[in-house]
Amino acid sequence: MDILSCMLWVLFTWVLVITLNSFLRGCKAGSRKLPPGPTPYPVIGNLLELGAKPHRSLAKLSKIYGPVMSLKFGQVTTVVISSATTAREILQNQDTSFCNRTVPDALRAHQHDEFSMGWLPLSTPRTNLRKICNSHIFTTQKLDANQHLRRKRIQQLLAYAQENCRAGKAIDIGQAAFNTTLNFLWNTIFSVDLADHSSDTAREFRDMISGITVEAGKPNLSDNFPALKKLDPQGIRRRMTKHFGKMLEVFDCLIDQRMKLRQEHGSTEYKDILDTLLNIMDDKSVEIDRNYINHLFIDLFAAGADTTSSTLEWAMTELLCNPEALSKTRMELEQTVGKGNPIDESDIIRLPYLQAVVKETFRLHPAAPLLLPRKASTNTQVAGYTIPKDALVLVNVWAIGRDEGIWESPCSFMPERFLGSEIDVKGRNFELIPFGAGRRICPGLPLAIRMLYLMLGSLINSFDWKFEDGITQHNMDMEEKFGLTLNKAQPLHAIPIAI
Repeated sequence: MDILSCMLWVLFTWVLVITLNSFLRGCKAGSRKLPPGPTPYPVIGNLLELGAKPHRSLAKLSKIYGPVMSLKFGQVTTVVISSATTAREILQNQDTSFCNRTVPDALRAHQHDEFSMGWLPLSTPRTNLRKICNSHIFTTQKLDANQHLRRKRIQQLLAYAQENCRAGKAIDIGQAAFNTTLNFLWNTIFSVDLADHSSDTAREFRDMISGITVEAGKPNLSDNFPALKKLDPQGIRRRMTKHFGKMLEVFDCLIDQRMKLRQEHGSTEYKDILDTLLNIMDDKSVEIDRNYINHLFIDLFAAGADTTSSTLEWAMTELLCNPEALSKTRMELEQTVGKGNPIDESDIIRLPYLQAVVKETFRLHPAAPLLLPRKASTNTQVAGYTIPKDALVLVNVWAIGRDEGIWESPCSFMPERFLGSEIDVKGRNFELIPFGAGRRICPGLPLAIRMLYLMLGSLINSFDWKFEDGITQHNMDMEEKFGLTLNKAQPLHAIPIAI
């Protein structure tokens, strides 16, 4: 038998085995009453139906097959949740069955899945990391103590806008917001500034973080066909390894410097997050080592800076495209704070329209359109269907935010819908869960909200804004760039005008 005949025979046998396996699984699944969904093709399943914007493709399919829908992504059974009611069932009522995550192959780079709070299964290490975040980083007391740092970063942002105002130059709003958030996080964690707005350093770091979110959000054959993981056919894990490696190298250098200071002087004058974590590691009050610290920093920067800056950019875009909403926001700020005056965090509670603008932005443009994937730990009944053990479970927050059964004119930007409403983003109201819900809710929510209110309110209260030449509210590009974070495909460039 020649080589070609052997290859054809092997290929035929492989396809036969895969097809038979799929048939047997289908028979078994049929008895369990899987959720409805589009008929999968042999071998590849429904992969071709995802498209470049999976959140939109899956939302369209859910209108045909319902809010609990099953698909096959290669060899992986996937269940997509597209309604607030079923999201509550997954994230709250039956949280114990769906509390662990399916880890994308990209996130296994540098063993990130073994040290990251976001990807660790329910375990002692994850509980320890969550306890550290809730007790030492994102408490109200800690956040209040750092108000002066946020105020300083906002002043720097406004100074940068003032420079461009005098020069009549447009600002890349997303980049400016990213620099502000990044510098605040860097200073809070390490007590040093990373870069100013005119530096390339912050831009390079944003590109690094953007690379992580884009690679992690890409459809990966290694996730859909587990046998391909060793090959990494698209090179996604290799690129992610480079991104993680660069960040870990920077963090290691900063940790080494701090540990050397502590050894030489016994203690340091720093009272930042790094010092707090090193104290915990030294006194062993919570079991944590340097690997967990390094990967916690990756989580804080990748999840914090990119999502906050993306939301701010979408909020500014929507306001500039909706002059009436912008006028109402500015009027509220003028009446409550005073035109051009600095905004204090204590003012936020007296700015309901500004709060409504942020909520409406979260509804239309959730930073994570598909919540980080869950994994069914056992066969579980949801809405009369069986979600099989080990199935990948996705909650389409983007689809829930545009559900016609919940929202009037769901595709329109209408902050007024939240005035007088008790709906918030803290995981209690499942029609609006941009930060997730249940035990996996984002721990950085309290900080993200403070930063968004301060940046958006300060930019609107200190300047008028206009688009660059040729751009209007009618031809503004509102296309998205899909990744773990839903960024604007074309950055918003706006010119600040003196009030």
